[in-house]
Amino acid sequence: QVQLVESGGGSVQAGGSLRLSCAASGYTASTHCMGWFRQAPGKEREGVAYIYPLGYTSYAGSLQGRFTISKDNAKNTLYLQINSLKPEDTAMYYCAATPWRGECRLVNYNYWGQGTQVTVSS
Repeated sequence: QVQLVESGGGSVQAGGSLRLSCAASGYTASTHCMGWFRQAPGKEREGVAYIYPLGYTSYAGSLQGRFTISKDNAKNTLYLQINSLKPEDTAMYYCAATPWRGECRLVNYNYWGQGTQVTVSS
């Protein structure tokens, strides 16, 4: 059974940093697309960053530069480093995974975590 558990969210002031983690079990990260998504109150969920089985990364255009996605295949753990946080980054952040079958930024994701809240104050 696939399970994804996020951690690392919290309340920070603008300009601060956070590192989100997603511990995965039940599958092998090296054969799956993995991604971070976020959903702010009243808004649709949006993709933030994606990482391919061999480590290639892709970001939502407006977020590249402040967000860094990475993974540790040995630990089956996904990370999202967020720097220079802004109030508009406030959202529930979700990690997701799906068997690799094409562009990781375009496919539908089968498995989702429960989310971790990030709140940024000005």
